[in-house]
Amino acid sequence: MTALRGRISRRRWTAALLGTGALGGCAPRPRLLRVGSIVYPGYEHLFLARELGWTGDDWLRLVELPASTHVQRALSAGLLEAAQLTLDEVLSARSAHLDLVVLAVLDISRGSDAVYSRRPLALNQLAGLRVAVEEGAVGTLMLDGLLRAAALRPGDLRRVPTTLQGSARTFVQQPEVDLVVTSEPWASEIAAAGGQRLFDSSALGDLIVDVFVARRDALQTHASELRAALAALFKARALHAAHAAQLGQTLPPRLSEPMARRLGVAPAQVADAFKGLHLPDLAENRALLAPAGGLRSAAETLLAVMQRADLLRRETPRRSLLDGFARADFLPADEVLR
Repeated sequence: MTALRGRISRRRWTAALLGTGALGGCAPRPRLLRVGSIVYPGYEHLFLARELGWTGDDWLRLVELPASTHVQRALSAGLLEAAQLTLDEVLSARSAHLDLVVLAVLDISRGSDAVYSRRPLALNQLAGLRVAVEEGAVGTLMLDGLLRAAALRPGDLRRVPTTLQGSARTFVQQPEVDLVVTSEPWASEIAAAGGQRLFDSSALGDLIVDVFVARRDALQTHASELRAALAALFKARALHAAHAAQLGQTLPPRLSEPMARRLGVAPAQVADAFKGLHLPDLAENRALLAPAGGLRSAAETLLAVMQRADLLRRETPRRSLLDGFARADFLPADEVLR
């Protein structure tokens, strides 16, 4: 599989955001909602909704960028109103004074993120090994969980930098690396190449979360567009879930083929790309986004990990970082999905 997140050059995505390429024109049209994201299975349903004709180019523009850092920069520059990001990326942005608000929980990793070894190993055999891991909170969280499970200290493993999209390539091309931290769909590639699953995110207690966010100012200027986008997203997810349940994870071509094209896999492999990803429905989303809900609890735990690893851009009390960081009132009503 080719790398999923590197298909757009910096020149192309800059042109798109500035309106000289994919976005067209010198300035965005009034009330045009621009949503940025990288290519990732949990982010596919809004793109699928577009393919199914449930969104309109006159009010919604989906912007694919090569890395989440580019998404965050575009949000900060006012070139996007909304985005699909990991929870740790949202917390990092808020610590840098970019006021993002979580409007929906897209997925929770319950095994999608994993650590693979080259040969069967017990946890008490890891000391001194080389582990390839992406810098950032998710990689740090996975490594922290592995170290705790193995009763090791951070210095007991030697870190080798990689990226999620490059993790399968690292496993295949760098035999000196003993362990790789990865996620789907690259995890399936590594398993097919002989990798042995050693540890995964099911042991972390729902701390790796992807979310749909908007700039706080967009909640006023683009309220109706944000609600319409989320309604289309959840409608596409409900259709995906219904077919997966009925057909034992096999999806009909009108669902699998558009996602396969974007994910860079065969249509028959699309279902596998969602392995280990829990997709909360509307009812669960409302509970997660409540003031004392599960998302805030996860954010508090994640903040502690990020602060220990010096991943936040400024020292800020947790309460100020989390005050008003999530809202459930932009979620669609249940009847929208019927």
